[in-house]
Amino acid sequence: MRNLILGTDWGEDCDDCVAVRLLARAHKRGEINLLGIEINTYVPQSGPSLYAFLKTEGIMVPIGVDTGFKHKITHVTYQKILAPMAEGKTNKDFETSVRLYRRLLAEATEPVEIVEIGFLGAVARALHSMPDDISPKTGMELFSEKVSRVWVMGGKWDEQGGKEYNLSAYEEVATDAYNFVNFCPCPVTYLGWEVGHDLITGDNLPKSDILFDLIKAHSGGPGRESWDPMLVYMTILGDEEKAGYKTVACDFSLDKDGRNYFTPNENSQSRFVVKKFDDSYYKEIINNAII
Repeated sequence: MRNLILGTDWGEDCDDCVAVRLLARAHKRGEINLLGIEINTYVPQSGPSLYAFLKTEGIMVPIGVDTGFKHKITHVTYQKILAPMAEGKTNKDFETSVRLYRRLLAEATEPVEIVEIGFLGAVARALHSMPDDISPKTGMELFSEKVSRVWVMGGKWDEQGGKEYNLSAYEEVATDAYNFVNFCPCPVTYLGWEVGHDLITGDNLPKSDILFDLIKAHSGGPGRESWDPMLVYMTILGDEEKAGYKTVACDFSLDKDGRNYFTPNENSQSRFVVKKFDDSYYKEIINNAII
C-alpha cells in the first residue's frame, strides 16, 4: 500500500476540506495509507478544527502545525464550525510540521509520497533541516532515501513566467517555494492553477452534510473551485494518465518572485499536467467520490 503525507493550507480555502475528505475515504477503503497531515498556515483553531473534521470522517492520523510560518489567516471561517468539536484541544497538542515530516520519514520502512496542496514553507524547511533527536540524517538525506514522489498543487503552466498563489502569494511564500522547487531531489508532479480554476465541485452535497456547511462558510457555496481535490484524486490513483491527464516533463525553475519557467525535457524529474477531457469528466468523478 502506498504511504502518503498531506500538507495543506487548511483554512486558506475550503477546497482543502474536499481534498481531505477524498484522502480520508481512500484511507478507510485501504487504497492508501495516510501517515499524517501538516497544516502549513494557521490560526488558533487550525489543529483543533482539522482534528475535529477527521473525527467526522471516521479516521485519526497525526497532525502537525507549522508554527515556523509567520503568516496567519485573518479571515477565519469553517474552523469556527469545527473547533468546538475538538475535545478542548489547542495547537499545542500537535507536533510542529517540520518535526512531523522528519519523524514520519525517519520511521518509514517503505517509500513515502508527499502531497502538497498549500504553501511549501514547512516541506521546504523539512527538506533543509539538520540532524536532531529524531534522526541523525539531514532533511535532504531523508527525502532522498524515503520520498518516492511529491505531488504539488502549484504553478501556472499555461504561460512562461506564470504566478500562482501557493508559490508566490508574497515574499516569504515565494522564498519557501524557491527553496523547495530548486532543491528537491525527488520526482515532482505539479497541477497548476489553470487546471482547476473553472471546475466547481461540492455543489451536489446535501445540506445535512458538514462539508456543505464548511464550503458555504468559506465561499458562500454551494461548491468551490477544485484545485486541491483534483490533485488529491490524481495522487490517490498514483497515475496522472489514469486520472485523465497528459504530462509534460520539463526542467522547472522558480524565480524569487514565485514566477515559474519551464523547458520540456523528457529526462527531467519534474512534470506538470494538462487535462485530456473537458471539465465535466473530472467534476463527475469528484462529486461522486465525496457524496
